[in-house]
Amino acid sequence: MHENPEDLAWLQRLLADSYAAAGRHLRSIVTEERRLDAAGVVAEMGAMRVMALATTTAGGEPRVGPVDGLFYRGRLHFGSGADSLRFRHLRARPAVSASVIDGERLQITVHGRAREVSPANDRALTSFLVEVYGREAWDGWMSALPWARIEPDRMITFRNAQVPEGV
Repeated sequence: MHENPEDLAWLQRLLADSYAAAGRHLRSIVTEERRLDAAGVVAEMGAMRVMALATTTAGGEPRVGPVDGLFYRGRLHFGSGADSLRFRHLRARPAVSASVIDGERLQITVHGRAREVSPANDRALTSFLVEVYGREAWDGWMSALPWARIEPDRMITFRNAQVPEGV
């Protein structure tokens, strides 16, 4: 866990505000007992989970694809190729949505703006990424990738305790 008390407090406020702004239908499914608190999000996310990331084309068409969703300091981070459509889209239109889904057991969805970050300028982030991917991969090619962090406006969580992990 890389979150400090301030990160957890911020994340808890985001979760509470997001749920308060949710519509009646969503709240009928994501009831109080099915929500995760900040500590639960951190525990479920671990260091990395595959997430579906949605960007938009210049014509406003959605595009979704899988990326490594790296949870660090209460926010989702991801990398991709320098010439990827994903990064071309978010550089022009930073609004994104992303979901981590584990069958019918877990969903963490975030809506916000992707902001490019430079691990080279953030030693703690670099250390985290090396911890996740290993020194060889980081030094070999991953350090050259563009990286982004999602600055969330909303985050909705769902956990179905009735469904075992991996089902």
